[in-house]
This record gives sequence, C-alpha cells and structure tokens, in this order.
Amino acid sequence: VQLVESGGGLVQAGESLRLSCAASGFTFAGHPVGWFRQAPGKEREGVACISDNDSVPYFTNSAIGRFTISSDNAKNTLYLQMNSLKPEDTAVYFCAAGGIVYGSNCLIPVEFDYWGQGTQVTVSS
Repeated sequence: VQLVESGGGLVQAGESLRLSCAASGFTFAGHPVGWFRQAPGKEREGVACISDNDSVPYFTNSAIGRFTISSDNAKNTLYLQMNSLKPEDTAVYFCAAGGIVYGSNCLIPVEFDYWGQGTQVTVSS
C-alpha cells in the first residue's frame, strides 16, 4: 500500500490550496480516510476525516467552515480543499486510510493503518 500526497506549497494568508492523496494497492471507497497535520514541536493532529460507519465528515474545530474533505473514487484519490488559510495552518499534512474507525475517532491518528509521507504547507502572514 502506498499513499502519496501532493499539492502543498507556500501561500499567503487568506489563499487556498487543494491537497491530493493518491493510493496504490488500496481502495479508498468503503474505508475510513483522513487528513492530519504536524507542526514543528507539536503532536500530529486530525484535521478532517470520514469514518467507517457513516459518510459524515469530521473536522477539527479550526478547520470547520474552511476545509473540505472529498474523494474521487474513479481516480482513487482523496482531497483536502483548504480555504482562507492562516499562518497557524502551517504544518506537514499527511493523508491516512484503513483500519476500523467509527465516528469522530477518525480524528485520532493511531486509528489508521496506512500513511503517506506528507506534504509541506506553509502560510505566510
């Protein structure tokens, strides 16, 4: 299984980015998926996810209203659309998939089986 993120970069506050996560050896459809981030000196935190038992997305509080998680099953690709970016969104962003995850537990990193290598997002003020 390989997950490969792309789409990170350097943007100014208020701008948008769309991250992509392409999977090989694994099918996103029907499995829990999520986006996580880790800033220097901080623990990895859940940003947005969809769990096993429902199709309702869950978001960390700071992402509500600004970020959207979606997937294209035909392309087997997961997306994170990030709008109105803030300097505090600066981090390495990871996609994750797999495992047995219910409800908002999909925001917990340890619940997932497979991880990408991460893509850097830097937001300047």
